[in-house]
Amino acid sequence: MALEIRSPGNYCAGLYIRLSKEDESEGPSESVTNQKSLLEDFVRRQGLRVFDVYIDDGWSGTNFDRPAFRRMLRDIEDGKVNLVVTKDLSRLGRDYILTGHYMERYFPEHRVRYVSLLDGIDTGVDSSANDITPFRAIMNDMYAKDISKKIASVKHDKQRKGLFIGGKPVYGYKMHPAEKNKIVIDEGAAPTVRRIFAMAQEGISCRQIAARLNGEGVPTPAVYARLPAGRPGASLWSGERIADMLRNETYAGNMVQGRSRKVSYKSKKCRRLAPEDWVVVAGTHEPLISREAFDQVQRLLESRRHTRSRTYDFPLKGLIFCHECGRPLAVVNRKNAKGEDVLYFVCRTYQRFTKAGGCTCHSVKEAAVMEAVAGTLRRLCGQYLLPQTLLPAAREALRQAAGGGQSVKGQMQELQKRLELLNARLERLYGDRLSGLLDEEDFRRLYERYREERAALAQRQQALAQEEAPASGRDAAESLARRFADGAFTSRELLVRLIERVELTEDKELLIAFRFREPENPPAG
Repeated sequence: MALEIRSPGNYCAGLYIRLSKEDESEGPSESVTNQKSLLEDFVRRQGLRVFDVYIDDGWSGTNFDRPAFRRMLRDIEDGKVNLVVTKDLSRLGRDYILTGHYMERYFPEHRVRYVSLLDGIDTGVDSSANDITPFRAIMNDMYAKDISKKIASVKHDKQRKGLFIGGKPVYGYKMHPAEKNKIVIDEGAAPTVRRIFAMAQEGISCRQIAARLNGEGVPTPAVYARLPAGRPGASLWSGERIADMLRNETYAGNMVQGRSRKVSYKSKKCRRLAPEDWVVVAGTHEPLISREAFDQVQRLLESRRHTRSRTYDFPLKGLIFCHECGRPLAVVNRKNAKGEDVLYFVCRTYQRFTKAGGCTCHSVKEAAVMEAVAGTLRRLCGQYLLPQTLLPAAREALRQAAGGGQSVKGQMQELQKRLELLNARLERLYGDRLSGLLDEEDFRRLYERYREERAALAQRQQALAQEEAPASGRDAAESLARRFADGAFTSRELLVRLIERVELTEDKELLIAFRFREPENPPAG
């Protein structure tokens, strides 16, 4: 059907052109030059004004975060473009959901007319071609999915053959100058890799190795490869980076690939696979480290893993970040003037790279931050958790507890057994220390772990004893509802459901991003 634009003076056109590597295989008719010639011929015949030509060369149709496409949207929102013309619907996109969003919602809401020349689509008129547009979008999506599967299959086949298909070899190796998909030792970086393994064999920890390399000014892999600087600390060695290198079988002569996989052909996000799902091919290149040395380092790393002290649990774990560098905040335990243990938040970048000036400390009490967050939640959501509104649920919970489940007495007996077991372990711990089986550092770690668990069990025993005290059904329900309302906003489960992210600034200010829309007029706190 020949497309015709009536009243062309009312329109200012944006000509959109897209070409991906997959489209190039379809022949020269898909080229940027061909598309541009076709679109310009159309607007010339229709007498249309053209505001701009938007070209995304080398961009997949499943990705709508393309630079020229985003620029066209900004011009549409600024009122500069009210007609979009493409060669066909697949140039707009191959994701049928997002393609439908722009055609059915975005363009109409912004009073933009869309024309696809070869498909005969024109949203400015009623036609049968417009009615089958959703089916065309689905077919384009299926094509993109099929291409993605074929590409993934070819890559996986090369991985199984031990051919390197990554963008850049691991630090210590470089691409073979003559043979494709093969790596060779990079003599410039190899001495540093061998030295790292040698230090690990001597029993030096990953953090100590990193500190030594930073102190000597040894360039990190990123600096050595002259990659652009990233977030604070990216140009410094870290214990985690050293540990990753020491566990990488590539240095023992095995090709290790397929560590991650894209979540979907429509997304750039990847998920890390379990080690048993990696593609490992033995003996594909010259090793930097002997197999015996590599295995010895693995045994040392494994032995150290079991003696690490337990990390602290706190309600905001995984939710609180440094506002300046974006890294999760760490928690450290410090003694106050009374000798009591107090948890503090500190910036991880500052903690690891203090001497290098990476970020600032951000030190603040964990309890103070938790109190501020709970206070904000209580102000915004407290009206929904009043004790009187929770009474029906509390009565039902007590009724179910009375009809089934473990009794308070049974729980008390289990807690007592656990306490006795911990006491026995502590006695054996003292014996092992006196006999020399445990050094002082390991003894202190295990002792602190058992002591904290014993204190938590004793606290639980005290709470159960209060529950066991006689009370009327009404009093028990009211007490349960009141306790839940008082402690709800420090509950880990509720915090994860309500809070997206908490950021702590250098000035100790809290920035909270919620998972819900904040009420315009919250009740006064």
